[in-house]
Amino acid sequence: MGIQVPARWDWELMPLEGVGPLCFGMPVTEVAAVLSGMTELRRFQADPFAEILGVEFGRGRAKPAVYSYFVDGRLFCVAVDAVQGPQVTLWGRELTACAPADLERFLLHAHWCEVLDVSYGPRGNPGVNELGLVVRVQEVAGGVVTRPVMVGRTWADRCTDDWEGAIPECEWVGRLWPHPGGTASWPPPGHKTHWAGWQPPF
Repeated sequence: MGIQVPARWDWELMPLEGVGPLCFGMPVTEVAAVLSGMTELRRFQADPFAEILGVEFGRGRAKPAVYSYFVDGRLFCVAVDAVQGPQVTLWGRELTACAPADLERFLLHAHWCEVLDVSYGPRGNPGVNELGLVVRVQEVAGGVVTRPVMVGRTWADRCTDDWEGAIPECEWVGRLWPHPGGTASWPPPGHKTHWAGWQPPF
């Protein structure tokens, strides 16, 4: 069951092409223009190893809703905040702010029926390369809920692989997909990274 947020936008995922009003390949100015009702909150380096620009949009001054990522000035990845972001749907199924186990059952049912080819990245996040979709989790008051991360066709190959795929490093940092006995977050407390001073922006 999802979190109820007043006036949540409804966006449909168009696999590999876009989500809601956003189309992969758009420049930053066009993304800002189509996100009516949102303002740009900040820009940041999204990956310690690649030139990826992250641009955060939100309602109000401190409520991020949509994280957009650009390479060579073009939109290639979108992530939706579980609390403030739009409700993203795929084939009528909600993807935002769901109980992880419920959404995982939906994906695995489609996998067993040979509708989708679900795979898991090294840190345990499920996704579907042919949809350009990875499902992450986000900690909220009362638990952990789902946060969809989507990429365009050019970047979908191995998108569920958090080591070799195109999704920026900042989207992999934080809470991990819940597994019994598994580590709660990455990097784990006290872990030394080799990021040459780069820190995840959130």
